Amino acid sequence: TNSLDEALALPTEKAVLIALRTQQVIAHESGVVNTVDPLGGSYFIESLTDETERAAIDYLNRIDALGGVLACILNGFFQREIAESAYRYQQEIDQHKRTIVGVNDYIMEEHISVPTLYIDRVGERAHLERLNRVRRERDNAAVERSLENLRRVAQGTENTMPAIIEAVKTYATLGEIMDVFRSVFGDYMEPAVY
Repeated sequence: TNSLDEALALPTEKAVLIALRTQQVIAHESGVVNTVDPLGGSYFIESLTDETERAAIDYLNRIDALGGVLACILNGFFQREIAESAYRYQQEIDQHKRTIVGVNDYIMEEHISVPTLYIDRVGERAHLERLNRVRRERDNAAVERSLENLRRVAQGTENTMPAIIEAVKTYATLGEIMDVFRSVFGDYMEPAVY
């Protein structure tokens, strides 16, 4: 369960607690956790599972027939699919073929204000001070060696994860690690699809 304000900002503590309590009520008050598969054997659920599996296999076969994932990324297939799906979904909502509670049905007239979390400047400054202290106190020569190793690995065909872990252990920052990847692979700009 996502917090109700996650589309706006980082969630507030109250929103996180509501999301957590929602999960706990479902889990413990319904008794759903007392069985391995609470919906097992339901004809409807089993038929939906079978239908989903068939559709997924068909879709994967379609991607293969188009040349595979990389070809589909490069020719904009995935972006088109997402755009078309989003358009169809929105049309269903607008034409009342799909009910979204609170959006096109069961709409409340009163406006509900959702509190937004704002990070106070004191906390932000404290975090930046910690980051700068780590950068001052770490072994920068070890960081540079680990980042250079990551660059070498990224330019080849090896798994980059061990090199990333090595860099993290030297206190390389996420930004520094991503800078290495950008220097090797560049910045991906997905093509505009209309």
